[in-house]
Amino acid sequence: MVTASPNAAFPGSTSADSVSGESVPGSSASDKSDDIRALSYEQARDELVRVVNELEQGSATLEQSLALWERGEALAKRCEEWLLGAKARLDAARAAAAE
Repeated sequence: MVTASPNAAFPGSTSADSVSGESVPGSSASDKSDDIRALSYEQARDELVRVVNELEQGSATLEQSLALWERGEALAKRCEEWLLGAKARLDAARAAAAE
C-alpha cells in the first residue's frame, strides 16, 4: 500500500536540476528517488506529461534524453503506485461495506 499523503508537498527543486543531464551539487540518485516518492499522484502525472512533451520535441542531447527517459520511467512507476494504492483502498472499503 502506498504510504505517502496525497497532499505531499512538491520538493523545492527545479525541472532543470532533475533533467539537465549534468550533476547537481548535493543531488544523487537516491535524492531524485526521494524527490519522486514525495510527489502526489497529480504532481507525478503532470511532471510525466512535461517529460514526455520534452522528449517528443527532440531538442535534448542524448545524455539529456536518457535522463528524461529515466525520470519518466520513475514518474510512471510512482503514478502506478498511487493507482494501485487507491484500488486497494477501494477494494478494502467495498469489502468492509459488504460485511
